[in-house]
Amino acid sequence: MSFIELFETYSWDNIKERIYNTTAEDVRFTLVKKKHTVEDFLILVSPAAAPFLEEMAQLTQRLTQQRFGKTIQLYAPLYVSNECNNICTYCGFSFDNKIRRRTLTDAELLQEAEVLKKMEVEHVLLVSGEANHIVGQAYFLNALKVLKPHFANISIEVQPLSAEQYTELQQAGTYAVMVYQETYHKEVYKTYHPKGKKSNFNYRLDTPDRIGQANIHKIGLGVLLGLEDWRIDSFFTALHIDYLQKKYWKSKYSVSFPRLRPAQGIIEPNFVMNDRDLLQLICAYRIWNFDLEISISTRESAVFRNNVIGIGATSMSAGSKTNPGGYTTDEESLEQFEINDERPMEVFREIIKQKGYDPVMKDWDKSFSI
Repeated sequence: MSFIELFETYSWDNIKERIYNTTAEDVRFTLVKKKHTVEDFLILVSPAAAPFLEEMAQLTQRLTQQRFGKTIQLYAPLYVSNECNNICTYCGFSFDNKIRRRTLTDAELLQEAEVLKKMEVEHVLLVSGEANHIVGQAYFLNALKVLKPHFANISIEVQPLSAEQYTELQQAGTYAVMVYQETYHKEVYKTYHPKGKKSNFNYRLDTPDRIGQANIHKIGLGVLLGLEDWRIDSFFTALHIDYLQKKYWKSKYSVSFPRLRPAQGIIEPNFVMNDRDLLQLICAYRIWNFDLEISISTRESAVFRNNVIGIGATSMSAGSKTNPGGYTTDEESLEQFEINDERPMEVFREIIKQKGYDPVMKDWDKSFSI
């Protein structure tokens, strides 16, 4: 069974009803269980679980330390292009936004790499808009060739590709692929994506399957928090991860929590998610899934990021720029969205140490692979 087939056996409205009809007794029973299913995750993201947040946070801290130790993996995004053929109502790169477009050349990629290396970055995430004719497979393979000698670990967050293309990228040295469904609400997905290949809901939904078929080391999922009800969207994200872990069990998995942030031409959030909600969601993921990597970006505030270091985060970005050439220039008009935590990498590393955790810049080396 493909995930699309599994997904179609579920109803958005039915999941909503079940989440909002969860009781405090359901939550108590779930919290004392040793093993959890996606049905338990549904209970943990319910409004009924909110009063149990302190207990959930303590359990989350204990489980995270047992599985990952007191470490935080650090990385930085490297935006290679803001070219995009899609119209997405929430994104600063949207085709209908009248911004200057830029795609980094080989020389500019190396300039960005030089700055990132001075920041001691070893794990880098390549990000681009979705424009196959400018930033397609040939561009990504070339960027990997240019950057591979300079970083221990390169991941990508680009447009959905074919299984064959993901296999090429894996063989070229790609460590992880991040792909976000944005929302699992199929009926309204089209309103957020009125033009471009991204408007094809099922093709995007099938993307993690194609990544898994390519034996990519790590697959990252998430939704854009603020488009639709975060509780329901997150249940479907968990369902997706559960399916992938069972089918492509050799890969690792991570989840991210992008909340809508200001950017040129974007909509206001349809559903507001406060910090307590986000903490509840992070706890629900950890209690449900001990092995899941939890990534927190600079979209979040410095205060929230400081506090989540000791609770559930395992991977965090720092010193981020969300525009192509952002590490060597200061063209804010090219940003995909505004970041919230602007502290430099070295400052954030010290914060992590002050919390009693180890900031990890490089956690493995291919030279040790057999």
